[in-house]
Amino acid sequence: MIEFRYVAPEEFAPEGAALMAAHITRAIDARGACHLALSGGRAPWELFGVLARTDLDWAKVHVWQVDERVAPDRDVDRNSVGLKTSLLALAPILASNVHLMDVTAPDLGEAAAAYASDLSRLCDGTLDLVHLGLGADGHTASWPPGDPVVDIADRDVAISKLYSGFVRMTLTVPCINRARHRVFLITGGDKEHAIGELAATGDIPAARVSADGTDALIALPQPLQHEPD
Repeated sequence: MIEFRYVAPEEFAPEGAALMAAHITRAIDARGACHLALSGGRAPWELFGVLARTDLDWAKVHVWQVDERVAPDRDVDRNSVGLKTSLLALAPILASNVHLMDVTAPDLGEAAAAYASDLSRLCDGTLDLVHLGLGADGHTASWPPGDPVVDIADRDVAISKLYSGFVRMTLTVPCINRARHRVFLITGGDKEHAIGELAATGDIPAARVSADGTDALIALPQPLQHEPD
């Protein structure tokens, strides 16, 4: 089962950064590198800033994206913009170890295949740690409810349908579930239903994430009425 842990909102960034740092360190100790995939959204930027100031062997960390909105470079809706102004601006990560999704390519299908090829070449398609968020509608990565992208099983990177104004490039369910570890980092007072569905492996996209090797750190303004067991 997913291990759920609740913290006060002011503890979310330091606790989340400490959790991620522990997994990064274990990966480096075990395999000499950590391949880390990061999501965007509203919650993680402060946390990534705290993580960036953590004493880690950053030269051995590779940063990948879980998903990205199809929008122009430097568009504020791009997850890469948040990454560049938080983690990548503060941590001494090698430029050659930063792997951003090419969502301005003329052929998005080819760009997705190229990203999957890079994953296969550099880490055998097996990420060490995947950071995930959770939407109030139950989405994670860029797996919108009802989108066929959730059922793709024959590739590691795919393109979603239009969702909340954007088409997106995203890691697929098999790719994320193949990772050695996953961590949900969840904030917001509108997530109670989605968290309950995630805990019960209900009918939401996020419940497609394997529970084995997955943690969830949750900061909510008030306790849930019914916390997951």
